[in-house]
Amino acid sequence: MPKMKTKSSAKKRFKVTSSGKITFFKAFRRHGLRKRPQKMKRQSRGGHIMFSSDAAVVSKYYLPNG
Repeated sequence: MPKMKTKSSAKKRFKVTSSGKITFFKAFRRHGLRKRPQKMKRQSRGGHIMFSSDAAVVSKYYLPNG
């Protein structure tokens, strides 16, 4: 059986913490920020911890070696 490969798109989008949780950055922060509410821009700063149900899918199928 061949080795499981990590998805290249997932390498760029997700990081695994030392405790095994998956972090990511929120979407809608590239352009068009003038029309977005200040609260939305403020809450999407920095990295966020993914919910455990979503993290299970990402770690199983997209980051098997993570």
